[in-house]
Amino acid sequence: MRLYAPPLIWSVMMLILATHFWWASFGLAGRENWSFAAFSTVLLQTVMLFMGSALVLPKGGTTEPIDLRAHYYRELVPFFWFGLLFIAIGFAKLWLLDDPFRPLTMFFFAFFSLMTLIALIFRQPRVHEIVAPVMAVGIAIFITIMFAQLKTAH
Repeated sequence: MRLYAPPLIWSVMMLILATHFWWASFGLAGRENWSFAAFSTVLLQTVMLFMGSALVLPKGGTTEPIDLRAHYYRELVPFFWFGLLFIAIGFAKLWLLDDPFRPLTMFFFAFFSLMTLIALIFRQPRVHEIVAPVMAVGIAIFITIMFAQLKTAH
């Protein structure tokens, strides 16, 4: 097996994002006024997260040696497109659920969008070896802030 840091970082981040998304969804359970559009954004964002997760690591069960680097660059474009869609649908979800557009949330949406676009445009390994840990730190900070706000809100 040939290891490569970006897909390993992304696989951990996808697990953390799925856990965060699941936990944050509990807050929607008490929501009384739902529209089909609002429900659809929640569902579509889940699908984008699943699709990205399905691409980040190669499927096992082959006799060929696994090359994480080759797999990463082969799946880079669809992986980051699903990431952009995840962010865009998250923005739509906030709007449809009448969640206020807090400046800090908008900053993180812009940051994640910019980093994802950089990853899509620049295919050089060095760029991806920087983007993955920078995004990981950004995601960790974002989730920490979101959980702190949940704690103080209840």
